Amino acid sequence: MKDSYEELTDLALEARREVVRMIGGLGVGHVGGCLSIVEAMIYLYYREMNIKPEQPDWPDRDRFIMSKGHAGPILYTMLGLRGYFSKDLFATLNRPGTHLPSHCDMRLTIGVDMTAGSLGQGLSCAIGMALAARMDKKDYRVFCVVGDGEQQEGQVWEAAMYAASQKLDNLVLLIDDNGMQIDGVTDDINSVRPLEKRWGAFGWATIAINGHNFREIERAFDFAGKTTGKPTAIVMNTIKGKGISIAENKCSSHNMPLTAEQTAEALRELQ
Repeated sequence: MKDSYEELTDLALEARREVVRMIGGLGVGHVGGCLSIVEAMIYLYYREMNIKPEQPDWPDRDRFIMSKGHAGPILYTMLGLRGYFSKDLFATLNRPGTHLPSHCDMRLTIGVDMTAGSLGQGLSCAIGMALAARMDKKDYRVFCVVGDGEQQEGQVWEAAMYAASQKLDNLVLLIDDNGMQIDGVTDDINSVRPLEKRWGAFGWATIAINGHNFREIERAFDFAGKTTGKPTAIVMNTIKGKGISIAENKCSSHNMPLTAEQTAEALRELQ
């Protein structure tokens, strides 16, 4: 009998394989930023969020916003694994007529709560949803994933101020702090660190964790669930391209080609 963490670890391996197959089948895609948040996504969709895959528009469901919309393939993987739609759709990623575009689109994909593309906008949308829950006297929560480079957008910090001013304790932000962005190392381009102190200064409850450790992820969500009067920012230290050597800790994995041979080798590494 496997314990809960072993089950989650197996699911994370399965999710990584699906992402690699999906992007490898297309031949190019956002490998790095998908693989860096696998554990967080697994925990959200299997343990934390109150959802009904058989009823994707359930009004009392928790909401999820993928602000770094280029990580669509890992979100699609979660939705397929949880049964929102058939995994057969994975092979259609970003192809003509697809329901799984490169960046998330709520008009095309069942289970997607926000259309994403331009970075920096997701937190504002998440705040609107959290406010709507309060106005409607609903107890659903809103979870939002942002990238570290994405926080170079000023809109993120305007939103951060407002969420804290409104005491939105039904809002949880997950920050993918993998240290890299499309143009290079984030600290070399426009450093946003120390993230825990910055978000704390904006009035958020903050916690920093290893974003690949399920025990620490669980601890962070417990912390968020017990926090009142403030939104919570979970700073996840992660590895870009986690799990496959061709992509790990490489800026080039932000959006990279993946040949059939490289796909096969990556899948061998993920056994």
